[in-house]
Amino acid sequence: MTLTSGSRLGPYEVLSQIGAGGMGEVWRAKDPRLGREVAIKVLPASLSTDADRLRRFEQEARAAGILNHPNITAVYDIGTNESDGAPYVVQELLEGETLRSILAGGKLSQRRAIDYSLQIAHGLAAAHEKGIVHRDLKPENVFVTKDGRVKILDFGLAKLTHVEEGSQVSNLPTIGGTEPGIVLGTIGYMSPEQVRGKPSDARSDIFSFGAILYEMLAGRRAFQGGSAADTMSAILREDPPDLSVTNQNVSPGLDRIVRHCIEKNPEQRFHSAHDVAFALDALSGASAPAVGTSAAAASRKALHRGFPVGGALLALVALLAGAAAGFFARGLSSPKASQPSFKRLTFRRGTVWTARFAPDGQTVVYSAAWENNPIEVFLTRPESPESRPLDLKAASLLAVSSTGELAVMLNAKTTARSYERFGTLARVPLGGGSPRPLLENVRYADWSADGRELMIVRVAGGKHLIEFPPGKVVYETTARINTPRLSPRDDAIAFFETHEEGYGGRIAIRVTDLSGKARTLAEMSDWWNLAWSPDGKEIWFSAPEPDAPTTTESLQAVSLSGKRRLLLRFPGVLEFHDVAKDGRVLLARVALRPEVIGSAPGESKERPLTWLDATFPADLSRDGRTLLLGEGGEGGGARGSIYLRKTDGSPATPIGEGVASALSPDGRWVLANSGSPRQLVLLPTGPGAPRVLKFDGLTGNAAGVFSPDGKTLFLQDMAAGSPPQVFVGSIEGGKLRPLAPKGFRAVPVGSPISPDGKFMAVLDPDGKVFLAPAEGGNLKPVAGLEPGEYPIQWSDDGRFLYTHRGGELPAKIWRYELATGRRELLKEISLADPAGVTSIEQILVTPDGRSYAYGYAHNLSDLYIVDGLR
Repeated sequence: MTLTSGSRLGPYEVLSQIGAGGMGEVWRAKDPRLGREVAIKVLPASLSTDADRLRRFEQEARAAGILNHPNITAVYDIGTNESDGAPYVVQELLEGETLRSILAGGKLSQRRAIDYSLQIAHGLAAAHEKGIVHRDLKPENVFVTKDGRVKILDFGLAKLTHVEEGSQVSNLPTIGGTEPGIVLGTIGYMSPEQVRGKPSDARSDIFSFGAILYEMLAGRRAFQGGSAADTMSAILREDPPDLSVTNQNVSPGLDRIVRHCIEKNPEQRFHSAHDVAFALDALSGASAPAVGTSAAAASRKALHRGFPVGGALLALVALLAGAAAGFFARGLSSPKASQPSFKRLTFRRGTVWTARFAPDGQTVVYSAAWENNPIEVFLTRPESPESRPLDLKAASLLAVSSTGELAVMLNAKTTARSYERFGTLARVPLGGGSPRPLLENVRYADWSADGRELMIVRVAGGKHLIEFPPGKVVYETTARINTPRLSPRDDAIAFFETHEEGYGGRIAIRVTDLSGKARTLAEMSDWWNLAWSPDGKEIWFSAPEPDAPTTTESLQAVSLSGKRRLLLRFPGVLEFHDVAKDGRVLLARVALRPEVIGSAPGESKERPLTWLDATFPADLSRDGRTLLLGEGGEGGGARGSIYLRKTDGSPATPIGEGVASALSPDGRWVLANSGSPRQLVLLPTGPGAPRVLKFDGLTGNAAGVFSPDGKTLFLQDMAAGSPPQVFVGSIEGGKLRPLAPKGFRAVPVGSPISPDGKFMAVLDPDGKVFLAPAEGGNLKPVAGLEPGEYPIQWSDDGRFLYTHRGGELPAKIWRYELATGRRELLKEISLADPAGVTSIEQILVTPDGRSYAYGYAHNLSDLYIVDGLR
């Protein structure tokens, strides 16, 4: 048939031609019923009588139609033109370009290549789970939308390798040409078994995937000869040049993944696209230790929930996890056990916050913030890729009872420590209904075994309180309590207890009985979640593995006597959520991707200022032209690295090792925490030698900021196991004078020192803002700030504080007048891609309010059920 603008195909109005290929023509069209534009792929009328071509076209439509995944082009409809019988398939209309077009500009950065390939792997995994093999994966069949979403196109050569019982495609025939001796695919991206005309399975797609990833990194094809025969020979007998020759910035871990994909023998490749995704995610998952910890001790909670004490005062080191060839390993105590199995539950882009098994052991309830949407509560099951929202707006899951009732948090708010979330505790039936509010200002909750009572955690008077039932205090501490869980017999409560906010602190798993008698079972450098084992004899938890040579995180168990064992090792960021009665667990794997954005003086547009793989902003010069950056990950090395970068986008200048803290007003020195053991040092930005700062009574766990004249330092000491304390002293060292009582701390980010150097803004244990006189005297409260709002800078004339409230997105910078309490919005910061970003925490602004920089992290997580752990 001949199509022109204005023609109709069924209910669709044809607008214009998009392109054409061996499998037909593609047209832009409009669906007047839904008012949306679509893409229609039409088999040419001259070929509509070709039975094999018709069969392939039908295969593509049906195969793609059963796939519902964000990285696979969605199929909306299929039909036949009434005039000549030509079939067509209706797909989502994509705006962007093919990967082939992108590669015309040369090789991609490692970060961009990992991002694209990870999305491709997720799409392939979804197709392979349905028994569909693409068999023609190539850059022309990979589409990148304008917002960076990758879509796999053209399942016209897909092969249905198996059909699950009860599948809606159980009557779908296998394509002709799959028999041995018939070659299908595109030369250059075929697997060796395709070249030989042998049967192919999902591992053929993995080979093609590896060839594409190689091309993204090398800027040249992995297999290419002077003729088709030469190319096929290269696929069968040759290995492409090492990536280190074509791209020296490729990490060894990524090179190993590529090599593992393009093994000639399919038995030696990754056995599934899920495995490929796990390995890639380990490379893309950044974790961040708090200041002063070794870079090998990852602390991803800093990026996941916000930055405990960051920015110019206490910066963060972000550490990118290195990939290992064996990306999963069993616990050391049971090496002969079979490998665990993994079933992916979620497929959208965003953050999983809390997940629990429902009483039936199959349904999973979880709360997540997908794409750019608020947190919601969802239901899902292993046999379905879809999740059903429970219509609980602005609610996050806390716990699920044995009787099928949910405990949820409504209208969650954050404090200055943005990872601390508080809200109204409510209960709601699992089957749906309106939530019934119970208590305000609750941080955690868990159900008793019979589902009748709730255990809660809330904060009062600077103390964390465990109450069971609510109103009866079982345990209290000045430290932070995280993720408490009741034992199966309701006779004990396990929880993480974290002392102090900075580095060098103590994180412990503790268990208390109902009389408040508590003991420590294990200590670690970081935490995420814990739960009781089904028999109640152990606590299972995810945390960095002790003495691990990399940033490997693991699922571990500790007995009530303190004996610790390994359940599962994972090279990257792993979050444990729950364990079922039969021992299956809910795990999330997380990709944390730090970013830095800035606006230079006189410029209206922002620009990216991320330098290496895990960058964070530490300080901004008063003129807004120089940004102090901290670097972790592989680029930062074991001790972290410090850089200066002009906000005009010029390349960064390395300053030295350590954790960046502040830039001196004249730009000549960087205050940092460096060395082994850690100590405060001044690193020169030009010629000169580092200076070690000696202060009486100050531990190695300290950082600070300069006074406006550069002669005084305002410091915060984070001695392990002690409350924080803020001091002031001369830059020459010597004695320090306390600025505020113990327990008061510096604000999380920025340089809130008055322009005359006489006051520093500090926070009390409850997060209220005070002005502390440098010369001593009473602290002055700053009234009128909202809960969780804190100063990040002082205006040049001393009249205003620039403030920011953690936990908000878009983020807002306010100008607050000290004398009157009047406030006005100075700047609202929105993100082009907010998926997985819970808030923007590290905001720096110049005293004139005209330039700024900020840091944030994409926290992208996927939820899995893992079976086979013992």
